[in-house]
Amino acid sequence: MKKIIGLFLMGTLGCAVFAAGQTQVQATASVVLKFGTDAEPVGFDPHTISAVASMRIISQLYNTLINVDANLNVVPELALSWEQPDDVTYIFHLRRDVKFHNGRPMTAADVKYSFERILDPAVGALGNSASYAGGIESITVIDDYTVQIKQKSINAPFLASLSSSYCSIVAKEVVEANGGSLLRADGGTGPFTLGQWVPDNIVSVHKFPSYFVAGEPKLETIEFYVMTDSSARLAALRTGNVDVINADTSMLSLVARDANINTISYQSRNYSALFINTKKPQFADVRVRQAISLALNRQELIDIAYNGEATISGFVPQSMGHWAVDVTKNALYQQNLTRAKQLLIEAGYPNGFEVTIIVGLLDSLRDIGTVIQQQLSVIGIRANVVNKENAEYVALWSAHDFELMVCQNGGGNDPSRAVAFFFGTGAGANISEYSNTRVDQLCSLAAATTDTAKREAYYKEAINIIIEEAPAIGVASPREYFLASQKVKGFNPSASIPYNMAEVYF
Repeated sequence: MKKIIGLFLMGTLGCAVFAAGQTQVQATASVVLKFGTDAEPVGFDPHTISAVASMRIISQLYNTLINVDANLNVVPELALSWEQPDDVTYIFHLRRDVKFHNGRPMTAADVKYSFERILDPAVGALGNSASYAGGIESITVIDDYTVQIKQKSINAPFLASLSSSYCSIVAKEVVEANGGSLLRADGGTGPFTLGQWVPDNIVSVHKFPSYFVAGEPKLETIEFYVMTDSSARLAALRTGNVDVINADTSMLSLVARDANINTISYQSRNYSALFINTKKPQFADVRVRQAISLALNRQELIDIAYNGEATISGFVPQSMGHWAVDVTKNALYQQNLTRAKQLLIEAGYPNGFEVTIIVGLLDSLRDIGTVIQQQLSVIGIRANVVNKENAEYVALWSAHDFELMVCQNGGGNDPSRAVAFFFGTGAGANISEYSNTRVDQLCSLAAATTDTAKREAYYKEAINIIIEEAPAIGVASPREYFLASQKVKGFNPSASIPYNMAEVYF
């Protein structure tokens, strides 16, 4: 049965209504978990969507060939095993018990179709990048449950890249039935199927009874309620209207003595950063970008935006271990207002200039934008902070239509994402439109060797170049927090799998 989201009128819904600007949640059976989320999703196509609010849903609907564990080791998912007969060829042996949500068995032909869709420039897939699937030369179906993927050259990050939702396996007929898009459709094999989506209110997903993992999922339904106001989410949790919420650090002290609420956290591989559009005239000058970096007091940003629950970070967070560079030792990560003002004078802006900072709806991003606005004013840069709804924010991100933008990104499962995907010339997430020939060369060298020491050296040289040229200015890597009712069990988020809901039960 094809799962296509209907856009329902508010008056027809019995499960959720708006009243006085707040989401009211109807009591439901204990097999239904109610999740209070902090932002509205923008669609559910795993190949084209990167918004965090959408990823929470996408991760319930889709699977990838392989996954990674907490230690960044690759582990089987849709592929039971794989072999590598030479440096550029991978042969994947697929599970034989996987079905799409429409009931059709998944085969090697679906793997071929999915990667061909990712590689189709017309789709605009985020995985169509050298750091993901962009290095693929050919995909060959050997038999119904065996598929060969050949790379153009040695691509060390390839297996880790396959764990990204950008490389999800999708059903061709569902894509075609929905005009080539999965934004409002479900073409997955995951533990849950898509139910209804009422914009700005609720998204529901339902247990897929033919899921290939025995005993999963344990819940019948998850209802994701959009509650952008943090105090409203906490109030809903306390009254039992929701069971789990995305938390921010301001909530921690409020629930510290509440025996009915569990605090769940992990050190993320996410980071917040101020991205700079290098194609805008004032930001084409590296001295202006460096001045902005020198104007920032990152510890103040952390204290205000994260209540101190974060660490100063570049775009390869310290939680990525040996791949990371200690940015606190870099002069551009230490506030120096005198030097910042001098750089602006040298760049021809003795009186500063006006600029707009785009921020999203996440509390931390709004706070970061406000503090950066204040800190930049000291060196004469007069910033106007503009809050955007999630869909508009993503549209501006995708179009690179901004001057300054506060973002929260993921470092990924391999440094190729953090470096090549965000800063390689023409790469899928290079919203700064940054280009450096040496960085591109280093990323290619790092991808072309399996020698970990060499890869580390290549990436660290690239990271240091990017820090010096400042197309994006790192702020912090936060801990991620959830608050949950004591009756919720089995929810164990990690940096690798932050929304694994298949094992959750009451």
